[in-house]
Amino acid sequence: MKSAPRARRPQPEIREQKTARNDAASLRAGKPAPNTRRGKPVEAAAGQSRAPYEAAKPAGQAPKARFKKRDPLDEWQTRPPSGAARGAQAAKPAAATPAAGQPVDAKKRQAKRRDDAPATRAKRLRVRAGSQKEVAIQRQLRDKRLPADQLNAERLQKALAFTGYGSRRDMEEAIEAGRVSVNGKIASLGDKVNMGDEVRFDGKRVNIKWPDRLPRIVIYHKQEGELVSRDDPEGRTTVFERLPRLDNSKWIAIGRLDFNTSGLLIFTTSGDLANKMMHPRFEVEREYAVRVIGELTDEQKKELTKGIELDDGPAHFSRMVDGGGEGSNHWYHVIIKEGRNREVRRMFEYFGLTVSRLMRVRFGAVTLPPRLKRGQFYELNETEVLGIVKWAGLRMNGQEKNF
Repeated sequence: MKSAPRARRPQPEIREQKTARNDAASLRAGKPAPNTRRGKPVEAAAGQSRAPYEAAKPAGQAPKARFKKRDPLDEWQTRPPSGAARGAQAAKPAAATPAAGQPVDAKKRQAKRRDDAPATRAKRLRVRAGSQKEVAIQRQLRDKRLPADQLNAERLQKALAFTGYGSRRDMEEAIEAGRVSVNGKIASLGDKVNMGDEVRFDGKRVNIKWPDRLPRIVIYHKQEGELVSRDDPEGRTTVFERLPRLDNSKWIAIGRLDFNTSGLLIFTTSGDLANKMMHPRFEVEREYAVRVIGELTDEQKKELTKGIELDDGPAHFSRMVDGGGEGSNHWYHVIIKEGRNREVRRMFEYFGLTVSRLMRVRFGAVTLPPRLKRGQFYELNETEVLGIVKWAGLRMNGQEKNF
């Protein structure tokens, strides 16, 4: 059985027919029909004449175009305000503009420079996995835990902060307020806890997390224009915003680099390891590649290795190697055993030489990998971390040994 034929949808009018119908309606209403459509002239439809409204126009007057031709440069020009807006602008007092040549405050210029979007995280350097034997050793080190008798007593605020209850300062305030107890007694600042002690926070028992495993170590290739700080009032990018996030602990920077210095930065979760590498009494070597404008004489090189007097005390390079150069730029590789503020730059400025580039390439037993590009980080595996901990003379968990 055949089905009934489906009704066809009404077809749209042809453009010429629709235009002719609109023109006829405009003539009946006494309005002139437009002579352009979308910037292009429309031809008169068949049977329709434009003589009535063409004759009504005064002689010599050019027909008005429906669409005004726009200048492409108008998009980048400010249009004059309307009458109401012009009056509102005239009522407002004129802002004081700095005179020609007057310096603008740099802090005001940089106050709103930070975008709402956070800084992008640094990319991880990808490396191939080792052999099956190396992977098995790394897995064993990852699962290994120190026994309780080898763990040092921790300060109460540090243990609570490591467990994730807040910052150390917040925990100190909670202890002073009497909100923390140890073994049934209200704790005070300076108290230490051992594994097995009962700690309560606001009456609730706290399961203290102990640093009984290998610490984490990350090396980062710092770029110029980044701050080694947790917060900057001017809104500039900090290196801690670029690092991977931690749940229960925080990254500790081993040493600092100024705003215009690039190169190797080491971060760890072990405070004892950071202190072991940073404190001047341990004399851990820092190696820098320095590019200066000009060249040192042999006598100046001897003075830098022998010692010069700076504003904050004597300073000297343990070793200095001439790296050559082209034109007015000259490279030097220097080794220093302390990390005072801008010390390397000030030592070259002592002889009137300007440092145009400064890059740290080694810190103690850690060297900047050639494959690690600027803005990338690499987390040391368990075997490499154990080697650094042994080199520093610490326990497996990165703590000082009690002799």
